[in-house]
Amino acid sequence: MWKFLTAVAVVYFSWRLWHGRRRLPGSPIPAEPRGGPARGSSAEARALLGVSAGADAETVRTAHRKLIARVHPDHGGNAELTRQVNAARDLLLQELEGSSARH
Repeated sequence: MWKFLTAVAVVYFSWRLWHGRRRLPGSPIPAEPRGGPARGSSAEARALLGVSAGADAETVRTAHRKLIARVHPDHGGNAELTRQVNAARDLLLQELEGSSARH
């Protein structure tokens, strides 16, 4: 009997490890905590998206599209990482809009 229980435990924990803490379909998406990724630095945002310091808005959008296609929850990705990628894009685009308004 203990072999059976051990096998069930191994399968269960392997499944949890493989699937992570995904939410169940139909359950609400948890609210983003205050001071979340939107408060990160532009250097962190650039590193996350993989763009250089001199990247223009179109480069940021293209990098965002490529990355979001891989990390979106609808494609087997992670909701938290999707939020971080979106926040990085928003931060960089806001900075670019602000710098173009100053010139």
